Amino acid sequence: MESFSLILAIVVVTALAFDFTNGFHDTANAMATTISTGAMKPKLAVAMSATLNLVGAFLSVEVANTISKGLVDESGIRPEVIFAALVGAILWNLLTWLVGLPSSSSHALMGGLIGAAVASAGFGAVHGGVLVTKVLLPAVAAPVVAGVAALVATRLSYNAGTKTEGEATRKGFRVGQVASAALVSLAHGTNDAQKTMGVITLALIAGGAIAPGSNPPTWVILSAGLAIALGTYIGGWRIIRTMGTGLTDLEPRQGFAAQTSAATAILASSHLGFSLSTTHVVSGAVMGSGLGRKGGVVRWSTATRMTVAWVLTLPAAALVGAGAEAVTELGDGGTAAVAVFLVAASAWIYKLSRREVIDHTNVIADPAAEPSGVVTTAIAAVSPPPTGAITEDLTATIPAPAGAPAAEAAAPAASVPPAATV
Repeated sequence: MESFSLILAIVVVTALAFDFTNGFHDTANAMATTISTGAMKPKLAVAMSATLNLVGAFLSVEVANTISKGLVDESGIRPEVIFAALVGAILWNLLTWLVGLPSSSSHALMGGLIGAAVASAGFGAVHGGVLVTKVLLPAVAAPVVAGVAALVATRLSYNAGTKTEGEATRKGFRVGQVASAALVSLAHGTNDAQKTMGVITLALIAGGAIAPGSNPPTWVILSAGLAIALGTYIGGWRIIRTMGTGLTDLEPRQGFAAQTSAATAILASSHLGFSLSTTHVVSGAVMGSGLGRKGGVVRWSTATRMTVAWVLTLPAAALVGAGAEAVTELGDGGTAAVAVFLVAASAWIYKLSRREVIDHTNVIADPAAEPSGVVTTAIAAVSPPPTGAITEDLTATIPAPAGAPAAEAAAPAASVPPAATV
C-alpha cells in the first residue's frame, strides 16, 4: 500500500487535472474531421471518443515507462519538481486552447518536466539520448510520415472511386470514417493517457511510495483513463473548429484517409514506446488529405500558426516549469504560491474564453471567416482597388448637377478611367 504525503497527493491531483486538459485539448485529433464532414453529430462523436480513450488506457504501458523511467533521472527527482512540470504543461494547454491552436499536450508535459528537472538538478538530470530518439525525432517525422500516407491514401481512394460516385459511396466513406475515428480515439487513449500514468508513477517513485522501476499501479491506470475520457467528453470545441474547418475542407473519403493514416502511426509508436504527439500526427494527416484531393487546398496561414505553436511548446513549457520549480524550492509557502498562481491563471483563461463561446452548436465554422495570412494581408494593403470600388467612390464624391436624375449623375463617374484616380 502506497504511503502518501500531502505534496504527493497534490501532485497526483494536478497530474489528473493535466490529463483532463489533455483530453479536451486533443478531442479534435480523433473527432474534428468526423464532425466537419457530417459523419457524426458533435455530442455523439465526443461521447464515443471518450469511451474509447478509457479503453485505450489499458492496452499498454510502454509510453508510461518512457516517461517514468527514461526521460529524466528518477533518483534525483522530488515530487515538487513534478508538480512544477505539470504547472507548465497545464498553462500551455490552456493558452493554446484559448486561441484554438492544436499544439501538443505531450510536448507540453515533457517540456515542463525537462525544465523543472534542469532547474532542480541540472542538465545531467535529463537523458539526452531518450529525448532525441523518442521525443524530438518522432516530433519531426510524425507529421511528415502521416501526411504523406494520408496524401497517398486520399488519391488512391479517389482514383478507385471514380466510377462509383454517388450518395451510396459517400455514406460508405462516412461509415469508414466513423470506424477510423474510433481507432484514433483508441490510439489516443493508448498513447496520451499513458503520459499521465508515467508522471504519476514518477511522482510515486520520487515520494518513496513505490519502488524505483515499478510499472504504473492499476489505480493509476484507471484514474488516468477516466480523467482523459472526461476531458474528451467535455469537448475542446475551439480546437475542433480549427482542425475540422480552419486547416482544409474535407470530404468523407479524405477524412477516412486522414484518420486511418493517423491511427496506424499512433498505434505503431505506442507499441515501440515513442512518446508521440497525436496532435502532430493528425494535423499532418489532415494536411496530407487536403493536398491529396484534386483541387484541394491547405490554409497555410493556419498551418503556419500551428507550426509556430509546435516549435514553442517544449521551450515555453520548460521555462514555466523551471520558474515554478525555483519558487517551490522556497519551501511549503513557495509550493502554495505556485498552486494559487495555477488556479488563478486557469480561472482567468477560462473567463477570457467566455467572451466568445464555442460549443457543439457552432463548432463548424465558415471557412471564409478564416483570417488571412500575413502575406495575403500585405498584398491587399498595397494592391489597387477593383474598378467597381473606384466607380462607387467617385459616385459618392462627385456631386450631381441640380435637378439631374440619379442615373445621369452616375454616368460621368462610370466613364472615368481607372488612371484618373492615380
